[in-house]
Amino acid sequence: MTSQLHDVPREVAEVDEIHAFDLDDELEVKPGYQLPPGVRLVKTNAGLFITPIIVIVGSLLLYSYVQSADKIFQDERALDWDANLRPQLEQHLSLTLWSTVFTIVMAVPLGILLTRPKYKRLGSPILAVATSGQAIPAFGLLVLAFAWLGRGPWTTIWALSLFTLLPVLRNTMVGLDQVDRATIEAGRGMGMTKRQALTRIELPLAVPVIIAGVRTATIINIGMATLAFLVGGGGLGITINSGLKLQQNEVLIVGAVMVAIVALTFDWLGAVAERYLKPRGL
Repeated sequence: MTSQLHDVPREVAEVDEIHAFDLDDELEVKPGYQLPPGVRLVKTNAGLFITPIIVIVGSLLLYSYVQSADKIFQDERALDWDANLRPQLEQHLSLTLWSTVFTIVMAVPLGILLTRPKYKRLGSPILAVATSGQAIPAFGLLVLAFAWLGRGPWTTIWALSLFTLLPVLRNTMVGLDQVDRATIEAGRGMGMTKRQALTRIELPLAVPVIIAGVRTATIINIGMATLAFLVGGGGLGITINSGLKLQQNEVLIVGAVMVAIVALTFDWLGAVAERYLKPRGL
């Protein structure tokens, strides 16, 4: 009787071992197995698929809202696509694109120059000036540009370019400074000149950080461009201002949502560029 009792734990353990089911063993991926290309593409770029879906759904909802809303004559006039919304959208895109291009043209070469050993001591003072420039309120900067250049879209473009100089300049300097010096010295040891090391090693490795600064500058430009109408620059700010002044909620919502859709679209384009322009292996 006692021996039988002693055998019970061993028999129970044998039964547990027979009926145990290990999901990890059953679902373990065999070494060398790769996911199908389509699954890998979705898994790798899942974040890039979300924003276009939001933009498309938001655009469809906005169109449905405009079509189903009870509009008076003033609303219909303000929301006329051919007469108002499309020209304002084109102006808004033009202001954003030109100001971003000018920001890149000014900030990236300046950032490269300030990371060279000969001019590195000038980096902190120039960054301080750029930081103080961005501390000026956007409306105040537009007023200063208006007093200097007068009315027109170029006034807004130059004001936006100066206002967003700091993110691109700072990211250019940070991106170049974080490149491993040993990698640069290895390139120099292979016979590269300083310019070749800059264009073939430093700039490619700094591209993700620089593009992140450009994305930030672009989104700031899109938001600030809504104030362009104050100095005769046009843009979607005209629709938003009309909705506020005349208490037209439909007009206000349409203008604000269109600006948001533009911002999301440009941010997505920046994310795509940041993903595919960086060197492989990073």
